[in-house]
Amino acid sequence: MAVRRAVVLLSGGMDSALTAALAVAEGFDVHALTLDYGQRHSVEVARAARVAAAVGVTEHRVMAIDLAALGGSSLTDSGLAVPRDRDEAAIGTGIPSTYVPARNTVFLSLALAWAETLGARDLFIGANVLDYSGYPDCRPEFLAAFQATARLATRAGVEGAPLTVRAPLMRMTKAEIVRRAAELGLDLGLTLSCYDPAAGGRPCGRCDACRIRARGFAEAGLADPALDRSPGI
Repeated sequence: MAVRRAVVLLSGGMDSALTAALAVAEGFDVHALTLDYGQRHSVEVARAARVAAAVGVTEHRVMAIDLAALGGSSLTDSGLAVPRDRDEAAIGTGIPSTYVPARNTVFLSLALAWAETLGARDLFIGANVLDYSGYPDCRPEFLAAFQATARLATRAGVEGAPLTVRAPLMRMTKAEIVRRAAELGLDLGLTLSCYDPAAGGRPCGRCDACRIRARGFAEAGLADPALDRSPGI
């Protein structure tokens, strides 16, 4: 039986962790790619390594790129404040300062290049359009456009082995993501969602990502295991 290779973008957050677990469960030979891009929550890189080990990926690579040099986001510019204590209506309105310009375009391009060298025909990303984030590069229209570009811009695509971009969580609510992770036995306590954690990775509990995560667990009727662990675990 032919090996089905896939590249999975793995950030260390709960969405990408579940995406990787789903790819493994589907029988893919998973190669996980984590980008250390100058994010203020760089502790997520270590979390990604733990998730990769836990779900059983074939290979996990960390690539350093400097998106902080470009600025324009409160995730990469320490001079910009990460939004805190916003209610659901505010979180769901507009594009927040935590949007990193063209981040998913850059990430997917790097994942595409690796996929082509591996002979992988599937690229997984944990994009989700229902998590209130408002990020334009998490929409299905963007992923469809990137897939079309990948088929035009690569040797694999031109020679009849086009790559498919998969976003299995695209229309799942956070509560559904929490429940599916529980069904798979995925320990979400390994993951980090916080945009501005304290030293060691303790989540702030106040940024948009923390609030969205908390609501997901509450609606799923489950406790967040990350809140019961010491920093750095």
